[in-house]
Amino acid sequence: MIRQSRRAVLLATVCLAVAAAARAGEGSGTLAFDELYGKVGVLGLSFSDKLRALKGQTVRMKGFMAPPLKAEAKFFVLTKRPMALCPFCSSDADWPADIVVVYLDRAQTFEQANALIEVTGTLEVGSWTDPETGFVSQVRIVGARFDRV
Repeated sequence: MIRQSRRAVLLATVCLAVAAAARAGEGSGTLAFDELYGKVGVLGLSFSDKLRALKGQTVRMKGFMAPPLKAEAKFFVLTKRPMALCPFCSSDADWPADIVVVYLDRAQTFEQANALIEVTGTLEVGSWTDPETGFVSQVRIVGARFDRV
């Protein structure tokens, strides 16, 4: 009887651990380029409800790596479509609706611009200027890593 009780407790513990792991995976939201902005009005782009809700959380996003500004860059631009040139812009007022800046958590080899990748990292939202490069962004994934899909 005691042996069966221990098995039941062990089985229940394993089930709870599996359920907790599944819930932890749910915390990392999948974000698509079409979900970044809610609408475009006379004042420009407005962030979507989903984007605001995921702010500060771990997100996953698929896209293409635009050619980096320089080889030793700590970041790259994730784009909706493959691009031949990097879509850097002069200010956040000109910020395209289909790019996200990705700051890596560690050095990784850049991928070809036509290779689909999946990025995972923490979502930051709002205008920010990189102090090293002067690059202005509206949406960033930081502490990121990526894998070829």
